[in-house]
Amino acid sequence: MLPFCQTFNIDFPVIQGGMIWCSGWRLASAVSEAGGLGIIGAGSMHPEILAEHITKCRQATKKPFGVNLPLTYPQIDELIQIIISQMVPVVITSAGSPAKYTEIFHNHGIKVMHVVSNLKFALKSQQAGVDAVIAEGFEAGGHNGSEETTTLVLLQVLRPHLSIPLLAAGGIGTGSAMLAAMALGADGVQIGSLFAASAESSAHDAFKKQIINSAEGDTRLSLKSIGGVRLLKNRFSEEVRSLEVSGALAEELKQFLGHGRAKKGMFEGDLDEGELEIGQIAATINHVAPVSEIMERLKMEFVEAKSALCKLA
Repeated sequence: MLPFCQTFNIDFPVIQGGMIWCSGWRLASAVSEAGGLGIIGAGSMHPEILAEHITKCRQATKKPFGVNLPLTYPQIDELIQIIISQMVPVVITSAGSPAKYTEIFHNHGIKVMHVVSNLKFALKSQQAGVDAVIAEGFEAGGHNGSEETTTLVLLQVLRPHLSIPLLAAGGIGTGSAMLAAMALGADGVQIGSLFAASAESSAHDAFKKQIINSAEGDTRLSLKSIGGVRLLKNRFSEEVRSLEVSGALAEELKQFLGHGRAKKGMFEGDLDEGELEIGQIAATINHVAPVSEIMERLKMEFVEAKSALCKLA
């Protein structure tokens, strides 16, 4: 068993992305049952809803799972107390510095991974004592770094400077892509888009259909001035682009966004006015599949790719 898998008590080095409006207890428990580490996305949940999802996830699987916790969440202290009281084994922090919270989680036996998009924050995360760093490249869906560094480049930048486990995120859609990331020093991968389009995802069926119908070039990194986010192109994203091209200030963009755009698009299925967050790898997804099928395919492809490379030696 790989060292990373031993540390986090999983069978296969795949961590599910904690995607807002997609990552409820059904998805998290299915990924954990299939041998990966399922993640509940707390970024779209009120505290009482998170507590409910943790309870249901634990009822659905006896295997480890985690919670993704955006550190800019308004009720973060309440979410942390729920995570601690429910004894969730793993937390993935993002959108902020983990320094303030890592020791708190460690004091309660909770492992911490932190999402970064550059070397500066990877080193700060390691200094803060996190158990692993997730390197999220430009290809990823949702919010990612303004540097636009691709996943493969980011791994090569980070690996020589880190002594803790490193995971690759962004653009991972096959077992062979997993192997490529691990050849560059990754100890495992975090996968979002494949699971967003899974049968167990809590995303709206219309959003899932839009994902499988998308082609290369159908996503764009937008809103870099207020926190870059990769979106499927639709009426809303084109309006955002027009504002950005015209030189709209950050406050103007925030006012245009308003509230609930992500929920409207991904959870309620408004494909025109909603925010449709997904990675570039969406272009390769051609059907909605159950998590068990996705994970079996990843495992098979990983073994086949490894075998093929060994024959080149």
